[in-house]
Amino acid sequence: MYLHKELETMTRPEIEKLQLERLQKTVRHCMNSPFYKKRFEENNLKPEDIQTLDDLRKIPFTTKQDLRDTYPFGIASVPLEKATRLHSSSGTTGNPTVILHTQKDLDEWANAVARCLHMVGLRPTDVFQNSSGYGMFTGGLGFQYGAERLGMLTVPAAAGNTKRQIKFMTDFGTTAVHAIPSYAARIYEVMQELGVDPRRDTKLKTLIIGAEPHSEEQRRRIEEMLGVKAYNSFGMSEMCGPGVAFECTEQNGLHIWEDYYIVEIVNPETLEPVAEGEVGELVLTTINREAMPLLRYRTRDLTRVLPGECPCGRHHKRLDRMKGRSDDMIILKGVNIFPIQIETILLQFKELSTDYLITLETVDTNDEMTIEVELNDMFTDDYARLQSLTREITRQLKDEILVTPRIKLMPKGALPKSEGKAVRVKDLRKTY
Repeated sequence: MYLHKELETMTRPEIEKLQLERLQKTVRHCMNSPFYKKRFEENNLKPEDIQTLDDLRKIPFTTKQDLRDTYPFGIASVPLEKATRLHSSSGTTGNPTVILHTQKDLDEWANAVARCLHMVGLRPTDVFQNSSGYGMFTGGLGFQYGAERLGMLTVPAAAGNTKRQIKFMTDFGTTAVHAIPSYAARIYEVMQELGVDPRRDTKLKTLIIGAEPHSEEQRRRIEEMLGVKAYNSFGMSEMCGPGVAFECTEQNGLHIWEDYYIVEIVNPETLEPVAEGEVGELVLTTINREAMPLLRYRTRDLTRVLPGECPCGRHHKRLDRMKGRSDDMIILKGVNIFPIQIETILLQFKELSTDYLITLETVDTNDEMTIEVELNDMFTDDYARLQSLTREITRQLKDEILVTPRIKLMPKGALPKSEGKAVRVKDLRKTY
């Protein structure tokens, strides 16, 4: 049952009053963590030093490396016997990052996700299909429990097996799907192969997308393909998972639930706050978590707080869509480039599909960028038109990213496909 209207409609003074109360409680609770107790002592800090929201800046940042250095449970603020679940990253580049949850944490997480789904119009009469992986990945269980909390019939389809996903949609009357953007495009491709018209043969109306950076052009293209409204979702395992921030039906920014999190946007190099409306690195402090609260966690995600009020009437701050990550930035010939800039240009061309691959390699001591992008099926193979299209894509990309890439137009289906997050960048450059 949905019971959170009063939290969504709080005024700014009410939000900030609740934030300070929860921040002070969280900081006191963090003294049960060996990591934070030592961190406060090293910086001559005491919990009672946090008297205002601005005092949060006295506390040092927490980083992903801190989670790895204290692996597995060194940041926990409760004894292990009080935790009921953990999630972790893959750990392919070292120790994974581990987050513990008490039962209260799991209940609050389900409430947050239910709030998000309710905000975009989903109700107990909907059928919700989740194409995320379950297990350690938070997108599966996070959306599962949130959808159940809202009272919907849930289809835990998990990742992959696209033909089965489509069969479930048609057979079970699925009205809402959660999928990463690249996989949503893949679902449509397989629908075409099977002769399934999403408008005629399914009851789809709502798509929840997230987990990988994507442009507004890609969102609109997915909406047109599947005949749905697609809503952006933001979450990360360190903050529980999905449910951190979500678009409302206005689709003009992601409301971040400030009764759960305190938001900062900082310059990723100087770590100083940026002005409202400027892009910087998102820093989050959890203020409604028991097992493993995190203070001033550097997410590495680049975004900004959108100025002004949302017409929906909610006063929680709105984040712009993620621009990329401070650690995903490409530096080529001294220029800082984010893959999302390239995608935004590519998807302005109706002749192109949503699949592309950026390859960086060293050629005769010079670093070069090649962008392979698939053509739509309906596009002609007329050589002159392809040459003209290549020139125009190159020109627009050079104007945007200030370097000249090599463009390779590929037949539909030529690039490798993934059921998980799409691989957008391969960096093969030599280091000297």
